Amino acid sequence: MMVKPRDVRSALLAGSEIALIDLREEPDFASGHPLFAAQIPLRRLDAEACWRMPRRDVPVVVYDNGEGLVDAALGTLRALGFTDVSTLAGGISAWRDAGYELFADVNSYSKAFGELVEHRRHTPSLPVAEVQALIDERADIAILDARRYDEYNTMSIPCGVSTPGAELVLRVRAAVPDPDTTIIVNCAGRTRSIIGAQSLINAGVPNRVYALRNGTIGWTLAGHGLETGQARKAPEPEREFVDEAGEKAREVAYRAGVRRLTWDELIHLRADAGRTLYQYDVRLPDAYAQGHLPGFRNAQGGQLVQETDHFASVRGARIVLADDLGPRADMTASWLAQLGWDVFVVEWPSGAVLEVGADAAPSPRGPDGRYKRPYEGTENAAAAMQAYLDWEYGLVEQLRRDGTHGFFVI
Repeated sequence: MMVKPRDVRSALLAGSEIALIDLREEPDFASGHPLFAAQIPLRRLDAEACWRMPRRDVPVVVYDNGEGLVDAALGTLRALGFTDVSTLAGGISAWRDAGYELFADVNSYSKAFGELVEHRRHTPSLPVAEVQALIDERADIAILDARRYDEYNTMSIPCGVSTPGAELVLRVRAAVPDPDTTIIVNCAGRTRSIIGAQSLINAGVPNRVYALRNGTIGWTLAGHGLETGQARKAPEPEREFVDEAGEKAREVAYRAGVRRLTWDELIHLRADAGRTLYQYDVRLPDAYAQGHLPGFRNAQGGQLVQETDHFASVRGARIVLADDLGPRADMTASWLAQLGWDVFVVEWPSGAVLEVGADAAPSPRGPDGRYKRPYEGTENAAAAMQAYLDWEYGLVEQLRRDGTHGFFVI
């Protein structure tokens, strides 16, 4: 069955469940795609389709750009048990010809949302030159790196401490005990530093908080060197800090409209066969492996906000988050709610029988077919890094033209 671009757009505007799947390889996907498209290359459908689209009767619309991928994808999806599979009539060209926006890069709508947050909240930031001057004069600052630990370990700002995004509110008091210390949050580019800094501000941290403008890209473009192989991590918080962070994070989640579930109420949601349900434990992988609630996959909270299209490929689905301490799930949920998701936090049940071990998800994608991100690694062309920043600056206006996002900012 064929569906027209206007029908897909109408479903997105109505908030109906739909999975719009781009079958091309990641570099082609990054050249342009609809805002809420999710990329699953044809060669990975067997490995990824069932966990990224867990309800087999969810409406799935697949497309390519004339490469001839669609027929094989339809056969694969039907063999996997998907019963409502359609083709986007005319593929990506028809979307463009209908006058609809195409977004470049990957994880585009999360990045566009980050730009919208800065635009509407005026999230404070410091340019590289000012941060370097503060480092040189040994000012009272703390640089918290909001990326995954492996990214931080590969390259980091001098003096930076690994504090992945969902850990920021939980660990900030342990990492930065003095309220007079200025906090600078960085990532590789812009999104996670904006979201990280605004998370601390939303939670009412008393310190002055800034994002490092343009992250490690801006640092490199300014001619400054990055450290490699660093292993500094924000410390585990004491109980009083956990309780304080819990109160602050829960208030932020409440303001964003996040709902809370008991374990019994989650069982009711799980029994609803008419809705797609994603269940994610947002802690760091080591904590997840030591014991997690049955049925929950691992997705670090900061990455879940950064890569939502990957972890929740069915737009309009429900998302339930778990965290044994609470603040990481509440802060992550607050952002997902602002991204337009129907999101819940489940109260960690006392005495629950936990599962142990790493996530049983299929093997992650390797470097084969991966789009070269201008903000990862240590050998990126300056022109590519600058072009990436220029693209991000234009995302707020592109969101306005597209008109389907439904985001809000508290």
